[in-house]
Amino acid sequence: MEDLRIRYYTPVTTGTPHVTRPSQPQQPKETEEKTVENPSFREALEAQLQQTSNVSFSKHAVNRAIQRNLDLSEDNIARLNEGVRLAKEKKLEDPLILVDRTAFLVNIKHHRVITTVDAEELKGNVFTNIDGTVII
Repeated sequence: MEDLRIRYYTPVTTGTPHVTRPSQPQQPKETEEKTVENPSFREALEAQLQQTSNVSFSKHAVNRAIQRNLDLSEDNIARLNEGVRLAKEKKLEDPLILVDRTAFLVNIKHHRVITTVDAEELKGNVFTNIDGTVII
């Protein structure tokens, strides 16, 4: 086993101590690709959403859902899908879909959730560039 203690040496030319540390073994570099056996939370969430939802989530929406710890259970995703269906029937393009206390801004043409807002941030918030609201 390698000795990891700090060693002190006094150089002959100066009166100040010189500290050296023994070299540490190099850690193997991590590969940039994640293995299938150990996916990140974001990747697991995106995979779950792809399986259960008719809409995709933008990277921004996934980040917001993670940050805000939103409830994206199968029931809520099914309700979101129903809201998207209703918005499409009414020919809405960029609706705000409210599922309980969570708001989803959705682009119907691309079947994509643009962002998500939780109940705490709904208060006092103004939504622009939407053409309708669906409450589920």
